[in-house]
Amino acid sequence: MSFFEHLGELRKRIAWSLAFVFVFFLVSWAFVGKLYYWLSLPVLKFMTPGPGGEAKLAFTSLAEPFMMYIKVAFISALFAASPFIFHQLWLFIAPALFAKEKKWLVPFVMATTFFFVLGGAFGYFVVFPLACKFFLNVGKDFTAIITINDYFSLAFRVLFGIAAIFELPVLVFLLAKLRIVSARFLLRYFKYAIVAIFILAAVITPTPDMITQTLFAVPMILLYLLSILIARLVNPGKKEEE
Repeated sequence: MSFFEHLGELRKRIAWSLAFVFVFFLVSWAFVGKLYYWLSLPVLKFMTPGPGGEAKLAFTSLAEPFMMYIKVAFISALFAASPFIFHQLWLFIAPALFAKEKKWLVPFVMATTFFFVLGGAFGYFVVFPLACKFFLNVGKDFTAIITINDYFSLAFRVLFGIAAIFELPVLVFLLAKLRIVSARFLLRYFKYAIVAIFILAAVITPTPDMITQTLFAVPMILLYLLSILIARLVNPGKKEEE
């Protein structure tokens, strides 16, 4: 394919991906109230109840609640559409693969979707609640006024950042299959990977404190070690080619 043919193919796959996201966005909009409550639980359960007996997030502009609901529906739509998006990604790279490699379609879509959702779940159930609890405990001597815009911007960043990081084993599997990386290669650069992981954790984390960065970095290190094992299983006993 020529350069412009690649661009046309990429545009086609992006258009299909956006179409799937739009469809799931409309579905999510029908349940956006329940989705909002579910996504706000990591911080609401640690906040002090207000005058009405329940904790609530705040907003500072008239249109902010509407924009927040759009963010909530968009977050839900991206996770729901992830299998279809990964399928479009596969269709984009499939022409460059051999016939036997094209048989990886179903495992690729299943694995990428699994690790993407697993990363989002890990961020929602583990990392985000711990971060919320820590910061609210630090500010317990003050009145917390958390706006819905700030909260969901942070939630979007954390959930999708961790979900993307959890794709590392799938990426390493593909690179190992294509003989681009090996277990020996990953082990050789392990100490550099640790430094890169903490730099990446500092970029993704909402604040520059070491506790939150460590919460991000530890699962990333475990994923790197899992990737070494995967590379070893993909090419057992193979010597690295210089």
